[in-house]
Formats: sequence, C-alpha cells, structure tokens
Amino acid sequence: MEKQSYSGFERFMFFVTPILFTLILLGVLVTIFNINLRNKALEIGNDIPVLNRILPEPSVKDGHAVNEDSIKSANTSAKIAELQAQLTAKESELGKTVEEKTTLAKTVKDLQQQMAQLKQANAEQQLSDSAYQSKIGELASMYTSMTPSKAAPILESMETAEAVLVLDAMRPEDRAVILEKMNPKKAADASVLLKDTKTAKDRQIAALQARINKQQTTTTQSDAVLSAAQLNSTFSKMDPAAAADLLLKMSDVSPSKVLRILNAVDDAARSKILAEMSSANKAITAQLVSKLMVGK
Repeated sequence: MEKQSYSGFERFMFFVTPILFTLILLGVLVTIFNINLRNKALEIGNDIPVLNRILPEPSVKDGHAVNEDSIKSANTSAKIAELQAQLTAKESELGKTVEEKTTLAKTVKDLQQQMAQLKQANAEQQLSDSAYQSKIGELASMYTSMTPSKAAPILESMETAEAVLVLDAMRPEDRAVILEKMNPKKAADASVLLKDTKTAKDRQIAALQARINKQQTTTTQSDAVLSAAQLNSTFSKMDPAAAADLLLKMSDVSPSKVLRILNAVDDAARSKILAEMSSANKAITAQLVSKLMVGK
C-alpha cells in the first residue's frame, strides 16, 4: 500500500503535465499559423509565474515588420504601375515625334525639289534673256552699219517701244545720227522713252506688249477693210469725176490705197476714172499709172 501511494507533487504533475503539453502545442500551432495570436498567447503565458520562464517574449516587432513589408510591397506595386503608365505615355509621344519628323523630312524634300526646279527655270530664263539681249545687240550693230538715212525709215516703221529697244543698245553717237534722220514726232517719242530709267527686261516687255497691241489693232482693222469686190461695186457705180477727185485727195495720204482701188475696179470704170484724174492732175495720175503698170 505504501509503494502504490503517490506523493502530492507527483499527483500535481500528473494533472499539470497534460495541461502544459496542450498549452505548448497550442503555442506552437499559433506561432506557425497566426503571428498575432502567438504574440497574444505569449503575452498571457508570460504573465503566469511558472510559464514565463519557459515561454519566449512575444515578437511584436515581427508583426510590425510584416505589416511594413506589406505596405512596402503595395507602394512598390503602385510605383511600378505609375512608372509603366509614364513609360507608355513617353512611348506614345516618341511615336508622334517620329511621325512628325518623317512628315517634316518629306516636306523639306519636296521644298528642296521645288527650289531646284525654280533654280533651273531661273537659269533657263536668264539664258533666254541673254540670248534675246544678244539678238537686240546684233540688230543694233546691223542698223549702225547702215547709213542713217536708210536705218531711220526702218526704225520709224517699227513700234516705238521696239525702236527704243534697238536704239538703247546703240552707242550715243550712232543713236544721235539716226534720230536726226527720223520723223520728228517718232524721234521725240523715242527720246522720251529713252530718257526713262528702265531695265532691259522692262523694255522687252514693253516692246512685246506694243507688238501684241499692233497685231490686235491690225486684226480689228482687217475686219473692217472692204474686199476687192466691194471696192469694185462701190467705185464702179460712182460718178467718174467724183471718184477721180476722191482718189486724187487720197493719193496725198496713202497712194497704196489708191492703187488698190484702181486694181479692184473693172477696166471700163478704171478708164473713166483715170481720164477724169488726168484732166484734174496729170502729174499725180501719171505716177499712179506707172506704179499700177508695174504692180506697185
């Protein structure tokens, strides 16, 4: 009976040991699966006089570290997302810049081509102007080599702007002797244009415009000129004396027109008109008939 009996301490340990085992097991599980509960359990266990020697101190700092790591991880993810958005925006801007650069390069290339074409056209125009000016110089030399009395009538028959263009290419002394032989009115008009300061290009344009105006005037006048049949009909029906008087007056202004009329009328009408003209002025009639016979 004495051997089978237990002491009081042994009884105490018999009941306490399962409890301690259970607590330790719970502590281990809590430590593994839940840090906050582990810390809380350790705090309670440390308040027990016997357990406080066995249990470790609660790792409160570890919980804060985990929270701080989570916060840092979240901040890092947000920063990465922000940087990714900025990278996407920069890539978009870079794409637009590259496209604008390509467009600008194409525009510059087109402008360079246009500039090259303009330079080529300008060079060709300058060459053409030089050739034109050379021709004017050749004409001026040709008229200078002629006698002034022969050169003056030719220049008088030109448009004033054209005559000025040729006269301007002559030396002053050659120009002076030709102007002396020209019609005073024509010479005065040419002198007025010569005194104006103009470039050769301006004179060329003026001469060309004068030639165009003359052609237009000639075309307009030709539309109003009577045909040979109309002249024949008109002067053949007129009284020979009246027709003769009219033609004699016209001969003072334009003998060529008188000859044209005499060529247009029939032989019978022409003989009657010439007879009346001879009675009025034999000298002029003789000149007209002589020109009429040689076809002038």
